[in-house]
Amino acid sequence: MKLSIIATLLLAFFLQTAQVKFEQLIGTWQLVHFDAMDELRKSSQYQNASPAMRAGLEYKINNRLENTVYEFVLGDSLKYTDYVQQEVVQKKAKVEISMEDVMTIKAGKEVRKAKIVEISSDRMVLEPISSKPGSGRLVFEKIK
Repeated sequence: MKLSIIATLLLAFFLQTAQVKFEQLIGTWQLVHFDAMDELRKSSQYQNASPAMRAGLEYKINNRLENTVYEFVLGDSLKYTDYVQQEVVQKKAKVEISMEDVMTIKAGKEVRKAKIVEISSDRMVLEPISSKPGSGRLVFEKIK
């Protein structure tokens, strides 16, 4: 009897920690929050900046949020916006998801990685994996 309860509990635990499937990503996701932007607002450069300078930075932050859109499409593809020399450009990439819920985005020679920290039908939280520590989490909301 005890073995049956333990087996049931283990099965429930493994089902709750199941790997993220690419199908969960399909749709269009808008960046709504990025921890690094909060850190920028807390910085002494921002705090000591003139109102005009802070307004300019807020415009850039909001522009980045509005223009960071990921569209995951059937198969293993991603269409997304990126900044190249301060211009918004459209890019395409291939996406892989590891057993550890690490998303690898490959666009030509460029490779980006992020841990999928949370995913639901309308919210996704990514934590970039890079050599630059402290970039913080990215929070996306599903818009389509």
